[in-house]
Amino acid sequence: MHKSATPSTDDRPETELAQRTGGGGDTPPPPASPRRRRRGIGWSGRLEIAVLVGPALIFFVGFVIFPVIMAAYYGFFNWHGYGPAVDFIGLKNYVTILTDPDFQEALGHNAFIVVMSLVLQGPVALLLALLLNRKMRGQSVIRVLIFVPYVIAEVVVGTGFSLMLATNGALNGLLDNLGLEQLTRDWLADPSIAIWTLMAILTWKYVGFAVILFLAGLQGIPEELYEAAAIDGAGYWQTQWRITIPLLGPTLRIWAFLSIIGALQLFDLVYIIWGQYVAPVAGTSTMATYMVANGRNAGNFGYGNAVAVVIFLISLVVALVYQRFVLRRDTAGALTERSDG
Repeated sequence: MHKSATPSTDDRPETELAQRTGGGGDTPPPPASPRRRRRGIGWSGRLEIAVLVGPALIFFVGFVIFPVIMAAYYGFFNWHGYGPAVDFIGLKNYVTILTDPDFQEALGHNAFIVVMSLVLQGPVALLLALLLNRKMRGQSVIRVLIFVPYVIAEVVVGTGFSLMLATNGALNGLLDNLGLEQLTRDWLADPSIAIWTLMAILTWKYVGFAVILFLAGLQGIPEELYEAAAIDGAGYWQTQWRITIPLLGPTLRIWAFLSIIGALQLFDLVYIIWGQYVAPVAGTSTMATYMVANGRNAGNFGYGNAVAVVIFLISLVVALVYQRFVLRRDTAGALTERSDG
């Protein structure tokens, strides 16, 4: 009696294992299961997105994108604000802007304000945030008092400081009454100190926003890390340097980005306190005050639109570079790939 060609029961597991792993002769492995196709959003989903996003998108296009496009268009014309723009001059406005010493000086002032805002406001706000993050009496009241200058309107702040810092203002009067006449200065018109007066006002005005932002970031740091550091014998400042500042990094970088963009577009406080004529002489002019003085106030709206486009491009380039090299580590962790499963 001859043997049957059918494999025995003991040989079947080995045969099936060989087929699964591609071994055991020329038998090909079983085909992979087809990937599940992504389901489309459907018309109801598209309609819901359109209803939710549509109004905001309309406002964004109407009040941001469209004005930028129109400013770029009028920047190519010698246009005085009335009637259609017909006197096409090409890139002449832009060449004039980039070669004008007054604009270059204003750009330098903006760069100085950007750097000094980070240098002055950052450490002061961080120290105040660390102080207010500890349990102490009157903590809530102190937080409110620090944040109040930020919510005061720029017109009120500018008018108040222009009166207090005038030659015969409250500050010089106080110094006279204290017998410190030698310290009285022309705080607003002296080119050697006017820019520092501006930095003092900006620090007083905006440090409260940084403090509140840092306090919010400090709330997200686990308390267990500080307890572990204390057990290891780390001092207070070692703990802040090794734990608090690294974990507060995303908040610090976001604040720095907002501070940089705000400094590049600074206008209201400078224009209210110094005006269009005193600011260039005192050394506090900015690109925005240059735009208003040489555009709207000069009746040359085409040139003013070109300046606005230059400010927009400078801010855009700075924002893209900052996001590419500084915020990349934060945005990379926030983006996740959609699963196909």
